[in-house]
Amino acid sequence: MAGDPDAAKKRLGILKRFAHLDLNPTVEKMAQVYVEKLKIPRKALRDAVHLTVASVHSVDYLVTWNCSHIANGEVIRKLMQINMSHGIKTPIICTPEELMPKMKGE
Repeated sequence: MAGDPDAAKKRLGILKRFAHLDLNPTVEKMAQVYVEKLKIPRKALRDAVHLTVASVHSVDYLVTWNCSHIANGEVIRKLMQINMSHGIKTPIICTPEELMPKMKGE
């Protein structure tokens, strides 16, 4: 299941205002490296591509709720090593809660 279709449609509408990052040969190559080195299952190839696009395009933050294959301390540690060896910047990877300021009274 890919999620709530109505919520997805709303998110896509908002995303139209954002710049799109290319899926270029470097992204494709590094996605395969990530799948292999980070042990990301083939069924989660989108997770590898998500990490790769953010890294290859030098995105400052990658915000996600995916704690299995992305916002995971062990994955981030290995990702930093891989990226360093390829001369690629690793974005700060966090959940939305980590990025947003705490509300007063919480």
